[in-house]
Amino acid sequence: MSNRLLNSLLILMVVISGVFSPLKSVQAQDEPRPHIKIRGIYGGAPTQLLEQNKQLPELGVNAIFMGSGSLTDERIAQLKKQGAQVFAEFNTMHVANYLKDHPDAAPIGVDGKVCPAPQGWQGICPTHPGYRKYRMDEFRRVLKEYEIDGIWLDYHHSHASWERAVPDMPDTCFCKRCLNQFQKDTNTSLPDVPASELSQILLGKRKAAWVAWRCDVFTDWVREFRSILNETRPQALLGTFHCPWSDTDFNGALKNKLAIDLKSQAKYLDVFSTMPYHARFNHPQDPAWISRQTTWLGQYLDIKGEPGERLKIWPIVQLSDWGESVPVEQVHSVLDHGTRLPATGVMVFRWGSLHPQTDKVDAMIEYYRAIKP
Repeated sequence: MSNRLLNSLLILMVVISGVFSPLKSVQAQDEPRPHIKIRGIYGGAPTQLLEQNKQLPELGVNAIFMGSGSLTDERIAQLKKQGAQVFAEFNTMHVANYLKDHPDAAPIGVDGKVCPAPQGWQGICPTHPGYRKYRMDEFRRVLKEYEIDGIWLDYHHSHASWERAVPDMPDTCFCKRCLNQFQKDTNTSLPDVPASELSQILLGKRKAAWVAWRCDVFTDWVREFRSILNETRPQALLGTFHCPWSDTDFNGALKNKLAIDLKSQAKYLDVFSTMPYHARFNHPQDPAWISRQTTWLGQYLDIKGEPGERLKIWPIVQLSDWGESVPVEQVHSVLDHGTRLPATGVMVFRWGSLHPQTDKVDAMIEYYRAIKP
């Protein structure tokens, strides 16, 4: 064989290898992943598929997440008949209508006045006793009335709009109720000055104590939710949909702004469903950001995704368009990164706007079928 012919063959082999290696990579993503126990859909039952006489097992789907307000006995029975688990999403701090009759529940800003809703996101003062009882009563009712397999806390953070590329997170709540409760709980004495001046003290030399106290308030809500679940439906899981940032992102905003203390809440939770919406959060060309955030969470909470672990990570990943669009070519990559350890479950966001995009639905089904053990 001449050197010229040999060189030509070598070049051809390199070219062929370059062409097919990406295909091998994609195929590797689609192999069974027995560690993934939950292959879910968020945003309601896929009635459009069920009306076509399609069965959830043949679609690779075994879990449905829906708002607690849309639960019905008939729908739950229909889904469970097909072997799916049913989980409810429960709004904790974002029932804005409550303010119509209880304006004193509005969060107070650094100027001592009612803080406008950032980007239209209306939060509630976390120490308002009437609002807390209102949500706890509803939480108990949902668990008593419906045969659900778990319930996920949603919007459980301070008055802020973080679900965007550039978050809007005002400092709150400096109402008299919160200020008095802070002094009582921390054995602290604050000067008798207007809230506008106290806010500067609490965000200045007293910031560490203020942030820790605010996190404790939100964690105590989770403690009470857990207590109600244990009394009412102890076999159900308690999960949370939460911000996907690390503890250093946006200058530690997870605690400093949103009052989310993941380690403290972990005492009462079963599942963390981080929300790494890559396109929405300014990573439209980087689906690998999803697995990087899941990896961080696993390291932070010491969750490895091993059998028998008490805590679990089931991310909710973005397939539907919201802000930035998600092209169909990304579906497999998004789900690949969403199903990497330490994750042991995954769900897609969100059915209401996803189902008309049948090409993406088909790609989701293809992936779910492929990773199903």
